[in-house]
Amino acid sequence: MNRSGFSQARMRPFSDAQKPGASEPLRVRRATTRKNQTMLANARYQRLPDRFNMIRGALAAVAAAAGQASRGNSPRSCRRHPPRWQVVLLFSALCGGIVPATSGAESGLGDRLRPLLAAHQGKVAMAVKHLEKGEEFAHHADKALPTASLIKVAVMATAYRLADAGTLDLGRTVVLRAEDRVPGSGILTGHFSDGATLSVRDAIRLMIAFSDNTATNLVLDQIGLRTTADTMQELGFPNTKIHSKVYRRETSVFPERSKEFGLGSTTPREMVGLFEQLHRRQLASAASCEAMLQHLAACQDKDLFPRNLPPSARIAHKTGAVDAVRTDAGILETPGGPIAICVLTADNADRSWTSENAAERLCARLARATYDYFNPSGVADRSAPPTALAMGAAGPQVGFLQRTLNARLSPSPELGVDGDFGPATRDAVLRFQEERGLPASGEVGPQTWQALGKLVTQDEPIPDPAVVNAQVLPRQPPDDPAAAPLVTCQAWIIGDARTGARLRANNERRKLDFASTTKIMTAHLALQFAEEHPGVLDEEIVFSRRADDTIGSSAGLLAGERLTVRELLYGLLLPSGNDAAVALAEHLGGRFDPPSKAADAADPVARFVAEMNRRAKTLGLNDTRFCNPHGLPAEGHQSTAADLLTLAHAALRSPLFREYVRTRQRGCAVTSAAGHTRNVLWKNSNRLLGIEGYEGVKTGTTDAAGACLVAYGTRAGQERLVIVLGSASSDARYADSRNLFRWAWQQLRE
Repeated sequence: MNRSGFSQARMRPFSDAQKPGASEPLRVRRATTRKNQTMLANARYQRLPDRFNMIRGALAAVAAAAGQASRGNSPRSCRRHPPRWQVVLLFSALCGGIVPATSGAESGLGDRLRPLLAAHQGKVAMAVKHLEKGEEFAHHADKALPTASLIKVAVMATAYRLADAGTLDLGRTVVLRAEDRVPGSGILTGHFSDGATLSVRDAIRLMIAFSDNTATNLVLDQIGLRTTADTMQELGFPNTKIHSKVYRRETSVFPERSKEFGLGSTTPREMVGLFEQLHRRQLASAASCEAMLQHLAACQDKDLFPRNLPPSARIAHKTGAVDAVRTDAGILETPGGPIAICVLTADNADRSWTSENAAERLCARLARATYDYFNPSGVADRSAPPTALAMGAAGPQVGFLQRTLNARLSPSPELGVDGDFGPATRDAVLRFQEERGLPASGEVGPQTWQALGKLVTQDEPIPDPAVVNAQVLPRQPPDDPAAAPLVTCQAWIIGDARTGARLRANNERRKLDFASTTKIMTAHLALQFAEEHPGVLDEEIVFSRRADDTIGSSAGLLAGERLTVRELLYGLLLPSGNDAAVALAEHLGGRFDPPSKAADAADPVARFVAEMNRRAKTLGLNDTRFCNPHGLPAEGHQSTAADLLTLAHAALRSPLFREYVRTRQRGCAVTSAAGHTRNVLWKNSNRLLGIEGYEGVKTGTTDAAGACLVAYGTRAGQERLVIVLGSASSDARYADSRNLFRWAWQQLRE
């Protein structure tokens, strides 16, 4: 056991080399059976210091009650030279003679949770406490980790405590100003005008229900930035701190913690303690605790803890997510009693923004395993449909859906009833929606549930063996060896890269989100302008605060740093920098005609996007609309596989564009406003470039779009473009693309 309290077998995910900001990505291999057994054993040894501390505290209380004031029998002395009876007592406790309150969970709940925790590729810490039984489970529960937006719970608690003390009026009106707006989650920045007013109480609601970053900063302005950390310290939660305003790192009151943890930090044990106080109405007044629980119950993020829970479970919780971090904490109200639970993950190997993100699914599975442990007899009304199901969902409700789709569709899709909402289930949902005239989203919402009717919750009784054995089951025609391969994507197209002609396709005219493949047009427009104005590539761009604050994939540049347009195009196309897209649009947009909206006429980014749409019209991209230069989700920002084929063909006419998209890595020196220089390294996100014959073009990934890829390949004189939109995962997009390329090489010869 090392000094940190972590067994050596579990130290690797928390090594110094893998702290936030380290250059190498976390790599944790799935343990073998023997290694898993060793890890579980080490986890048991790891709990010994906790038992010792528990007994030591009990001994101190006994000594105090007995009036033992001599130095030889003080708790401090006992730690060095315990009397013989205390040694016997301690030995008995460690061997199981004294059973701590957590033993039930350690032997039952722990056996369910540890395999899930051990298999996760990244740091993970967890704490659980049944708030009536007192039964607990802890896994690295005292390890401080990043919170992302989960820290907003502490901000809310601080605000309500100040209100109870009479130093904050929750009804006070705050005014939204242009300078208050920050990007990321929420609704204030994108949907409210400057000058809009709301109460502090409403700002708190937006901060928790929608994780609104702008609202969070408005609340912090009212309570003071350091007040949250001071309040948590008073409550006994010294590791629970918000370090700065959201997207305002320069405001940090804990610069070193900001560097290590980002926005906020906590431990699972402290967060569970905070929720326990809230449940017991001890965190603030009873009325304030009720109000806070209502805010938490309104949390709109259903992708973590709530995902697999049955309808009988109610949850008041808050999530957090940034690139390598996923967190969730809250109170589960279950038939078996209330449960406080917190899961923190960091340095996750899977940093995708899809519904199949590994850390989000881990949180869902841990919550469900905890629920099932404390509710062994099942729950009432398990067949009632949830509000929505989508790709990545799992659990009994998905099983009910699969059985019902098998019964309602003819011919039956013959879905395996495995409780996992994968591509086959999504395709069956789409088919059902199209046949019933419903919006074809592939997600199951209220309209689809209503159309499905009464759910089929169990298989039909098994008939007599004679009936079964006499049945002649129908068979589908044999697979055509020349047919296109089976893929997970929602739409695809194969085209001739030299002519742009369509060769084969499926759903190629279906409008879909297309994520960072948007940047093909961003680069194409910049390079087209450079052909007419050759000097533009050597113009210097000063990175703006607006660019620096752009969320998502990043070129890693900071406000005030300078580099040329030529170099920034690498930062756009290799790491898929959303910030680089904004910087390029700011630099070039003023040279294009304004959009039709007079209100946006002065905004260079709006002018650049307007030119993207004009260029799309010129190219005949009739099903494509751009709302931004980077591809982050926006209403109406959609394209089709067919349009992307046309766009990629046009962009590849530029030799310079070809050079950019085939580059696997690029180093660049940037200069700060203060005059110092640093080196940056950009690596291409397109994994196909590591295989001979593939020459670019662009990846794209968001929750809305799934995994997308526009790929260019050559073989034996053939040049092909393959576009896949909405693949099931990052790995799936490469498998889909390579299978389509292989089929094209063999079946679509010129």
